[in-house]
Amino acid sequence: MTAKRIIFHLSYSLLIVLALGVIGFIRLVDAPGPSTAPTTFSIASGEGVSAIAEHLVERSIIQSDIIFKAHVFFEGARSNFLVGDFTIPPGASIRAVVNQLTTTPASEEVTVRVPESATATEIAALLERADVLPAADFLAAVRTTDSRTVAPGRTYDFLRDKPATANLEGYLFPDTYRFFTDATAAHVVQKFLDNFEAKVSTTILADIRRQGRTIFDVITLASIVDQEVRTDVDRKLAAGIFLERMRLGIALQSDATVNYVTGKQALQPTNVDLAADSPYNTYKHKDLPPGPIGNPSFSAIRATANPQGSAYLYFLTKPDGTTVFSKTYEEHLANKRAYLQ
Repeated sequence: MTAKRIIFHLSYSLLIVLALGVIGFIRLVDAPGPSTAPTTFSIASGEGVSAIAEHLVERSIIQSDIIFKAHVFFEGARSNFLVGDFTIPPGASIRAVVNQLTTTPASEEVTVRVPESATATEIAALLERADVLPAADFLAAVRTTDSRTVAPGRTYDFLRDKPATANLEGYLFPDTYRFFTDATAAHVVQKFLDNFEAKVSTTILADIRRQGRTIFDVITLASIVDQEVRTDVDRKLAAGIFLERMRLGIALQSDATVNYVTGKQALQPTNVDLAADSPYNTYKHKDLPPGPIGNPSFSAIRATANPQGSAYLYFLTKPDGTTVFSKTYEEHLANKRAYLQ
């Protein structure tokens, strides 16, 4: 066989291998992705292709970051990725994902400030007023008892001891958020949960478990403490008082829980309010209510995780927001007459 024929055969074989490689690559690019449900995916400002590819694999949207990056390179799309939130349909191929992340126009973004101790209902109203999404959609997502319905493929350690019947009230971390006006309820709730995970350190969670307490109970008590007192020091004392009352078998008698039942914001609930028949009424029922009465601040969570012991068993909040502590019921009654009547 002459040298020319050898070169020809080698070139022909190489072309066949190359063609098969291209066909195989195209098949991989167009193959259905592993996701089985719509997934919300976010691209932050400054994120490069490698980071985007890594996050897509972590979220089980694509299987191979190498194929993804190669496709982006061959398409010349490295600088085409848009900042924003995207809903990736189930089974989307790498080609479809790249196309969506580089061509879907970003929606208008709005700022929403969620105040400390706000309830899910109050947060829903804020989101609706900001044109993020209807309040009913948000509340329906929050009522789930399984976070995987709003964050497929994600697990949150802080939800590990949440009762199977409890929803996500208490874990919607109060903060200032940026949302797109066409955001899905699942994405919005996931953003709250992600922020809780980022802000409430693993050290605090470890401290809670080391004390033999559950995170769910701490969040429930923190939601009460958050509405009862205002300063970090007072919150640590109030948390210590509530825990001591439970240890002694004394009802918490929290006005904040009564207000949660009645929907009022009374500094001193009426006798009719105190008689309300609800498991959240801690005047009628001992120990903690069934779940959080709002979404507590980091200050309240930290204070409740590390309470301050004292000789006090009672406290009240004056109209100016300051707290008065008492050791005996008689002192407490005297303080009520002095500051609340």
